[in-house]
Amino acid sequence: MLNAAPAGARPPDPAEAPAASPGPDPAAPPGLHAAASFGLYAAVARGAFRRYATYRAATLAGTFTNTVFGIILASSFLALWQARPGLGGYDQSQAVTYIWISQALLVTVAVWGGGFQDDLQDRFRSGDIAVDLYRPVDFQGWWLATDLGRAAFQLLVRGTGPLLVGALVFRTRMPEQPLTWAFFLLSVLLAVVVSFGLRFLVSITGFWLHDSEGVRSVMLVVSMFFSGMLLPIALFPGLLGDLAPVLPWAALVKVPTDVFLERASGSGLLGALGFQLAWAAALLAAGRGAQWLATRRVVVQGG
Repeated sequence: MLNAAPAGARPPDPAEAPAASPGPDPAAPPGLHAAASFGLYAAVARGAFRRYATYRAATLAGTFTNTVFGIILASSFLALWQARPGLGGYDQSQAVTYIWISQALLVTVAVWGGGFQDDLQDRFRSGDIAVDLYRPVDFQGWWLATDLGRAAFQLLVRGTGPLLVGALVFRTRMPEQPLTWAFFLLSVLLAVVVSFGLRFLVSITGFWLHDSEGVRSVMLVVSMFFSGMLLPIALFPGLLGDLAPVLPWAALVKVPTDVFLERASGSGLLGALGFQLAWAAALLAAGRGAQWLATRRVVVQGG
C-alpha cells in the first residue's frame, strides 16, 4: 500500500518512550501531570514525523504516483463534467479540485489503512502487545500520537506536492477567504482522528482474531467507497446517497473537501466540523472500550 511505512522501517517501541519508566509522581499537581503527558505525546509525534521523513526515496515515489493518478482522474472528471455540467452541484473547477484534494488526503488520512496498523500487527505477531498494555504510557494515546506525526509528514510532503502540480496543470478553485485554510487544516486534523479511530478498532480485533488482515481488507474497500475517494458522495443515488453522508467515512475526504471548496459556510461549516468531532469522540470512546475488553482478555488468559 502506498501509505504503509517503507520497507525496513523499524516499528516504534513503547518501551523507548521518554515516560515509559516510573511515570509522573502521583503527588504532583494535576497541571504538572497534564504537561508531562502532553510533552510525552508531542515527543512521540515528532519521532513519527522524523521516522517517515527518513525514507526520502519512498516518499518521492509515492508523491509521483499520487500526482500521476491525480492527472488521470482529473482528466476523466473534466470529460464527465463537460458532458454533465453541474453534476453533483460541482462546476468543472470544483470537480477537478476535488480530485486533487482527495489525492492530498489519500495517505494523510490513511484511506487505505496502514500507518500504525502495520506496527501494531508486528507487535501482535511478536507477542509484545500484551506487555504494551501494561506500560505506564496510555496505549491508545501512544498510537494516536504516532499517527498524528505520520499524518503531519504525509500532508506536508505527499499532500502538498500533488496539490501544487494540480494547481499548475489544471484550473482549480482555491479558497476565497483566508480563514478557510485554517478551517481546512482543522477539518483535516479531525479527519485523521476519525481515521485513527476506525483503524484502531480494526487493529484491536487482533486480540480475538490474532490477525486483523481480513478485517483490514474489508475496511479498505468500505473506506475507499464511502469516504468519497473514488467518487464524490454527492453523486451517490437514492438511499445510498442519504446514508453515505452520515457514516464516519464521510469525515475522511468529503467534509475536508467541502470545507476547502467553501461549500460549507456559517452554520453549515460548524455542522460539518461538529460532525467530524462527534465521530472522532465516538470512535475514540469505542476504541477505549475495546481496549478495556482486550486487557481483561489478556488477564483472563494469563498473558
